[in-house]
Amino acid sequence: MTEHTESYYAASANEYAPFPALTESIHCDVCVVGGGFTGLSSALHLAEQGYDVVVLESARVGFGASGRNGGQLVNSYSRDIDVIESSYGADAAKMLGSMMFEGGEIIRERISRYRIDCDYREGGLFVALNHRQMSTLEEQKANWERYGNSQLTLLDEEAIGREVASERYVGALLDRSGGHIHPLNLAIGEAQAIKLNGGRIFEQSPVVKIEHGSPAIVKTAHGQVTARYVLIAGNAYLGDKLEPKLAKRSMPCGTQIVATAPLPADVAKKLIPANYCVEDCNYLLDYYRLTADNRLLYGGGVVYGARDPDDVERLIVPKMLKTFPQLEGVKVDYRWTGNFLLTMSRMPQFGRLENNIYYMQGYSGHGVTCTHLAGRLIAEALRGDAERFDAFARLPHYPFPGGRNLRIPFTAMGAAYYSLRDRLGV
Repeated sequence: MTEHTESYYAASANEYAPFPALTESIHCDVCVVGGGFTGLSSALHLAEQGYDVVVLESARVGFGASGRNGGQLVNSYSRDIDVIESSYGADAAKMLGSMMFEGGEIIRERISRYRIDCDYREGGLFVALNHRQMSTLEEQKANWERYGNSQLTLLDEEAIGREVASERYVGALLDRSGGHIHPLNLAIGEAQAIKLNGGRIFEQSPVVKIEHGSPAIVKTAHGQVTARYVLIAGNAYLGDKLEPKLAKRSMPCGTQIVATAPLPADVAKKLIPANYCVEDCNYLLDYYRLTADNRLLYGGGVVYGARDPDDVERLIVPKMLKTFPQLEGVKVDYRWTGNFLLTMSRMPQFGRLENNIYYMQGYSGHGVTCTHLAGRLIAEALRGDAERFDAFARLPHYPFPGGRNLRIPFTAMGAAYYSLRDRLGV
């Protein structure tokens, strides 16, 4: 059996009765492949609308990035609206911009409606390490306000010094519609909500084959699901063999996180007094926040190709101490990695392999909120209103330069270039 990685989240997860493995042949309206946020959000929206839904998860609910990420509710996409407008045109920007803040709203609605205990805290900071980055945040504020976000405040150097006990930053953008959560507990809560609405979830049931047709047949080692529709939502954990077309234009990447031992309450309060989550503006960004039990959870860096680095602590703790040198000597209790799926455009990839086989993937490190939007969009599409789903599906899905064999070194070279620019402040 494949269990959760040894993370802080797994150690502090809410208890739930494990879902069974699939051992028979069953039928349903929609079979969802993948029990992360994309699959869970989709299944919950569909089950609420009366669809008979089956979720197949190869390990445990929230096993992948959904249960391992930084837990930050960050609005928009991995490419912001100004880039979308310049790359895809005003019409695409208008449609995608109208949805930029919807994912976070869906999460808050889910937490409230189903009383999900996942340590939700309001507010997120984008912090600038230099004046060039601060100028970018000023532009971001103007762009987001054009699309309806009225909860933004620019902070100067003195103000950010009151919000984060670090001398690294020249300013920040506070988004009060952002926030942070215990992501694995959100996933568990959403899975229980699916069950409450009549959906069926099977864990430890990796899909080995999808037979296209009408209906489609989704096979596991010990059972199969015959479905009117299939949604492929495996993201970085889908692998290259199940649907090779989806693997050609994406690349799994790893990120690393540590969680300290619990800090004294007064120490934690001094680090981030308002308990916001924080991410910097570098290309290879750092992100951090406090947990409910006063640990500092700190993550950053990217491993292209999703290899597990030998020593997560060695990679991340120097970053943490550069931000908070006052934590020198603090014990690290947990260290782990998680994979997300990167696309060449950094935009999510939605589409259809057949008229009844859909996919949603590739949030490029920006998936907590966008996955929840995705669930609403697929439910709209299956109901017959595909306008918003197709706004994403029409975006081009570019292959990585050099094909699958060279995508890792080429992407790493590009990242090294932008990382140098970050260090030089240009």
